[in-house]
Amino acid sequence: MYKTIIVHVDGSVRQDSRLRAAVLLANRHGAHLVGSAATGMSMANYAILNGSMAMPIAENDYQDLRDAVAAQLLPFEEQAAQLGAASVESRVLEDNTRYALLLQSRYADLVVLSQDDPPEAHTAGVRHLPEFLALHGPRPVLVVPTSYRNEAIPGTAVVGWDGSVPAIRAIQAALPLLREAPLVRLVLVNPDEQAELHGEEPGAEMGRYLARHGVQVEVVVERTRDTAGDALIALAHDSHAGLMVAGVYGHSRYREWALGGATRALLHRAPAPLLCAH
Repeated sequence: MYKTIIVHVDGSVRQDSRLRAAVLLANRHGAHLVGSAATGMSMANYAILNGSMAMPIAENDYQDLRDAVAAQLLPFEEQAAQLGAASVESRVLEDNTRYALLLQSRYADLVVLSQDDPPEAHTAGVRHLPEFLALHGPRPVLVVPTSYRNEAIPGTAVVGWDGSVPAIRAIQAALPLLREAPLVRLVLVNPDEQAELHGEEPGAEMGRYLARHGVQVEVVVERTRDTAGDALIALAHDSHAGLMVAGVYGHSRYREWALGGATRALLHRAPAPLLCAH
């Protein structure tokens, strides 16, 4: 069960879809919903910046940041109430959005974010937030497409299974939803390429594991020339999926993370809410 759900609040046009998904899950699981909005700067960083400038910034300017963020939380509270949220809290986070949500995620069961807009959209907002939280955070992330309205979650669920630890963690985190699904399609894309992780009957052991948890599971083996990400997205479309589940992958590259191709495709193009973990 999810008992504390954090939803990112920034006042953007994408907020509506993620809030709808967050409220739906919060009400179904009897969870407390926390709307979190960040100023973009901590008080400590403000003090350091102020001390390094020839003309210090007035303290009122920092309060203006807080006031602007607090103003974003008012329509969040109103919409959450309209959607029927039973338990709601608003938080002003005094930090960079990424690190503020990363810290807050330690004390929640699920973090609800939006898909990034495509690079050519040039929209305002924190870029690459879903992958940052998914790769660095301790909790699972639900990444909601902008097109989401009030579709059932989970509905039919499409779960990517490749035998990896991130996939195991994502499946474990998704179990409260997978138990509710009328059908879970456990999908293996070209499992022969990783035969050592799957054994003689690919997907059978994980299928039995899920069945013991009360999940209505169907093992699907896709042998295709498409990438794993594209194959999962196509199957989700064909299945009219209400939820996708997958592990996410990154490669350490100096101080940054480079996403694997399947991870990038799912985080940016999943047609249904994507629950992911690393």
